[in-house]
Amino acid sequence: MTQTPDTAVRDHAAATGEQSALDALESESIHIIREVVAEFDRPAMLFSGGKDSVVMLHLAAKAFWPAAIPFPVLHVDTGHNFPEVLDFRDRTVERLGLRLVVASVQDYIDDGRLTERADGTRNPLQTVPLLDAIMDNKFDAVFGGGRRDEDKARAKERILSLRDEFGQWDPRNQRPELWNLYNGRHTAGQHVRAFPISNWTELDIWRYIEREKIELPPIYFAHDREVFRRDGMWMAVTPVSRPKETEPVEVQKVRYRTVGDMSCTGAVVSEADSVGDVVAEVAVSTLTERGATRADDRLSEAAMEDRKKDGYF
Repeated sequence: MTQTPDTAVRDHAAATGEQSALDALESESIHIIREVVAEFDRPAMLFSGGKDSVVMLHLAAKAFWPAAIPFPVLHVDTGHNFPEVLDFRDRTVERLGLRLVVASVQDYIDDGRLTERADGTRNPLQTVPLLDAIMDNKFDAVFGGGRRDEDKARAKERILSLRDEFGQWDPRNQRPELWNLYNGRHTAGQHVRAFPISNWTELDIWRYIEREKIELPPIYFAHDREVFRRDGMWMAVTPVSRPKETEPVEVQKVRYRTVGDMSCTGAVVSEADSVGDVVAEVAVSTLTERGATRADDRLSEAAMEDRKKDGYF
């Protein structure tokens, strides 16, 4: 049987006892997850049903197998999430027997604690519900699926990132993490964000999904969808993202590289309808998924960093 490059690498690693790059990343991530659970009293994991949080949850299941995952999952629901992703989120939570905590942006808008933005985008509105959910549930550590290759602000952040009593992040006041030693010290009212897949790239994520045969929402694979062009992105026609008269609607074969608020997340034209095809496509991409498809990151040059300073994940 002809070997693919990936199977050849794995066979060589098994024969020589060497770790592959994916094995090393997996080991590091599992180590971080176990360290946080050992060190903190009430951890939780952000889980939206998106690919990075799916991989992170898969790593957590491996970290504690055959025992159950020992913490709840938390989702900040904008009310504008893709239905396919919410369905996948709920099925995954049920399959793994997890407790799901949902913080709803819509609830905050309904009772006046938040006001709808003029541009209709709700991603920037997630910060207050997130911080309230952390405080109300007394979570002292929250796992997030941020990766350093996504954005320059995320590239600055440590594996364990301290948030002050107001949930804010100070990029100038971070702790060294020499020799993979992580300092989780915090005082009452503070909490820590933990990023176990921080050192992974988008390509690493997809190669790991392929290797581990991890299920994902179908939105990540090429499918026909009604879309329109806006600010250089293909936006889906949805109840919260409607085309203007000058934006003709087309049916294109597209997929999503990242999934967030429907009003600010664009698709990419693609024929990649399998994990292997996506791996090949991502391998030659020259733009990060957020840079290519997230309108909320284009609000300013420092959009992500500004949101993270306020408490965003």
